[in-house]
Amino acid sequence: MKVLIAGGGTGGHLYPGIAIARVFKNNGAEIQFVGTSKGIESRVLPKEGYALRTIRIRPLAGRRFLRMLSSLRIFPLAMIDSLKIIKEITPDIVIGLGGYSSGPLVILAALRGIPTLILEQNIIPGFTNRVLSRFVDAIAINFKSSECFFPKQKTHLTGNPIREEITSGVKEESLRVFGLEKDIFTILVFGGSAGAHRINKAMTEALSYLDVYKNRIQIIHQTGEKDFEEVSEFYGSRGVRAVTLPFIERMADAYAAADLVVSRAGAGTLSEITACGKASMLIPYPYAAKNHQEINATVLIDAGAAGLIPDRDLDGKRLASEIRFLMEDPERLWQMEMASKRLGNRDGTRKVADLCMDLVRGQRSEVDVLCSRR
Repeated sequence: MKVLIAGGGTGGHLYPGIAIARVFKNNGAEIQFVGTSKGIESRVLPKEGYALRTIRIRPLAGRRFLRMLSSLRIFPLAMIDSLKIIKEITPDIVIGLGGYSSGPLVILAALRGIPTLILEQNIIPGFTNRVLSRFVDAIAINFKSSECFFPKQKTHLTGNPIREEITSGVKEESLRVFGLEKDIFTILVFGGSAGAHRINKAMTEALSYLDVYKNRIQIIHQTGEKDFEEVSEFYGSRGVRAVTLPFIERMADAYAAADLVVSRAGAGTLSEITACGKASMLIPYPYAAKNHQEINATVLIDAGAAGLIPDRDLDGKRLASEIRFLMEDPERLWQMEMASKRLGNRDGTRKVADLCMDLVRGQRSEVDVLCSRR
């Protein structure tokens, strides 16, 4: 069996694809990813042991007129690249991860009669998936609220695929991995795969307001490359226990060690946080398309699983205040953890893989029956 997985650009799109790829690989399938040379896939996939084919494409939606014209000009090249890949690989199924780089592969596969499935991680779907939904055989959604945007008969509420190891960490062992101490309040800070300057800045500013708590907290902080040295030096100068990394490879251990997660609100991040049953303080990225991060975050906020700081209100004083509140109210923190655990879905990967297999086997009638039962 040959599986072609298209898309990437961000960790939120790529890592669900890696989770699915592992299931198929463990069952003997051949896996091929397709993306761009500039997306996160070009850095992560070689480490994961997967091959990457690239296509020439740029985003269309949300661009200024002249840049959109430039993107449209090279779109035929993306179609040519995609057609060549499909002919060479002859996949049994094509899976789109969302994002502009998945578009050409998925639409050409659908037009050639190859089974196709797309993943939609966010409540409000992006431009590419809205277009592709008209052509594909199945749509796997993360949030029930997304159902209204897609054709009902081929939309399936599966949850977001997550890597199996994300939930495998054990707190005491994970603290040892990072060289941290037991029984110290541990904060995991990150802003996505590339870091977030606003969060990095607010966290370092917050230390001034948390000085009396200095011996009661320790931090694991994914900064991204740009802020890594500055943040590392700042923690050192304040005498704070902190592990600072440009990118956290051992994310399962980071989640397991954490008592509180401070992060952006990408759909993949929220899926991992809730699968691990962690309390979180969410700071949605304000420039996400259609404000999807803040909309995603409302699911956790309404359930009592997370706190919210709008990016416009983010500074060191506000962040320190929220951290202090949860440190001093362990009952509230525990309630947030329980609410997070109730939201968590650990079966998304299996459900999506099963749906793919139904399509490959041509069991469309079975898929239709499943739809009618919902």
